Amino acid sequence: MQHMTFEALGKVGSQGGQAAPVAASASTHLVLIDDRVLMRDCLARCLRALDPSLEIHAFPNVRAWLDADLQTDEPPLVMAFRSARKGVDEEMQREIANLAKGENPPPVVIVSDAEDFESILGALENGARGYIPTSVSLDVAFGALGLVKAGGVFVPASSLVQQRPAGAQIPARIEPQDLPFTSRQAAVVNALRQGKANKIIAYELNMCESTVKVHVRNIMKKLKARNRTEVAYKINTLYSHAQL
Repeated sequence: MQHMTFEALGKVGSQGGQAAPVAASASTHLVLIDDRVLMRDCLARCLRALDPSLEIHAFPNVRAWLDADLQTDEPPLVMAFRSARKGVDEEMQREIANLAKGENPPPVVIVSDAEDFESILGALENGARGYIPTSVSLDVAFGALGLVKAGGVFVPASSLVQQRPAGAQIPARIEPQDLPFTSRQAAVVNALRQGKANKIIAYELNMCESTVKVHVRNIMKKLKARNRTEVAYKINTLYSHAQL
């Protein structure tokens, strides 16, 4: 079996396999949170098979993880499964929202059976950096974790596509004349639609990361979007009504 580590995924850019300037760490710590013992044990074994260097810590809930007081060089990547039990799920979402408000918060990826846009947006507004539906393959989930580890945001494209009217088409790229964006803003929008992190966008577009942040803020203001995911959703919705 050929192994691909999170570090390798984080260093590979999306254009021509160029290496993006993402710093490597000694090891990646992954915290798995799921109240189903069998499910989290199976996933831990599968992820270790894909990347033997992973340090995986499994817990039934967020509180058990925090009580364990893990000592890591940097915040671990957290993969949390939404519970089918309403009370347990609501408690987990509150705890993750509190984590996001802290200093140097860990990147959290939510795994859920739900694929509707409202659930995804709600998770991101609570501080999650990714949302993986259980309908995707293990390879896609592994790639999503690598993207979040590199600083990006992952949401399933299928959930955004479901928001479009039947028969609508979305072009592969946004051009400046299509919407009220400058040429540089259009380039940033295209990168946001692919879930790329600011540092990767800056590298690929030869910008300073601070300049990318300014473009993102201006794009959100023009679209009246609250976050990056809503930018992608609104762009797709606008295009669904355009004559292409």
